[in-house]
Amino acid sequence: MGRVQDKHEGLKKRKARVGRKIKKAAGSRLRLNVVRSNKHIYANVVDDIAGKTVVSASTIVTDIKTEVAELDKTAAAKLVGERVGALAIKNGISEVVFDRGGNLYHGRVKALADGAREAGLKF
Repeated sequence: MGRVQDKHEGLKKRKARVGRKIKKAAGSRLRLNVVRSNKHIYANVVDDIAGKTVVSASTIVTDIKTEVAELDKTAAAKLVGERVGALAIKNGISEVVFDRGGNLYHGRVKALADGAREAGLKF
């Protein structure tokens, strides 16, 4: 296999491993889903039972977009985490399950998690 296929296989394995852990823990809690692209980061608090997104924040939302224009991507991710955490607390959500997908827990994903924890979310 080539290098790209190897990276894709590793991503699929990590995503499946994280998914198994989330299914065990997600019975009564909502899920904080993180999607990371090269330019932006997205965070959604999802109710899997009802199939609805309760709270969301990202670097493309208008009020956050102006604040992150001067920041680097890691600082922008932390700001998105703080914003989604504050919105979740405002809506009465205090505990979530952290779903990082297939992403490694460092860099922007870790900064988003730290920002959400600082806002008061527990996971």
